[in-house]
Amino acid sequence: EIRRMSREKKIQTIEELRRDLSQSAIAILTDYRGLSANEMAKLRRRFRESGINYRVVKNTLARFAAEGEGKEGIKAFLEGPTAIVFGYSDAVKPVQMVIEYVRTSGVLRVKGGLIGKRVLSAANISTLSTLPPREVLISQLIGRIKTPPWLLLNVLNAPLRGLLRTLRARIQQLETSPPVSPSPLQGEGKEIF
Repeated sequence: EIRRMSREKKIQTIEELRRDLSQSAIAILTDYRGLSANEMAKLRRRFRESGINYRVVKNTLARFAAEGEGKEGIKAFLEGPTAIVFGYSDAVKPVQMVIEYVRTSGVLRVKGGLIGKRVLSAANISTLSTLPPREVLISQLIGRIKTPPWLLLNVLNAPLRGLLRTLRARIQQLETSPPVSPSPLQGEGKEIF
């Protein structure tokens, strides 16, 4: 007996997928063939604990949702068994978790994905997994933004620092050297030249 989805349930599923596609920072499409029901449950739990949604989708319904959100780029990946990872706050963390699971299990296969409306190949997603977390990227960016003003300040202050060092050295030299006796060319308070 084949269970069919009612029309209302299909419409509800399409709306849920549209919401997930519109609210997610990244969507990663996977082929879950070979994953047991127990492994799937464990994987979903791990994702859920990190605020990531992982759901098996019907390709036809996912196509309708993608068209409704203007994200037709994923339609090329909607062949065979498909489950989608939706990451909402950070695009890198879900990618790292998926790629780590692919490496350790050898079962899950990445088909492709989306960041916004930009389509990502499986190779793009693998490359994205090497990026540091969002917080680290932000701190690196802030550090680089702050660097140019400090460089300018250092360049402008360099001549003053050099002059200051020279004056300090001269003062120290005068303080440590013996007093100089008057030159024979100088008279009593009168200079000859």
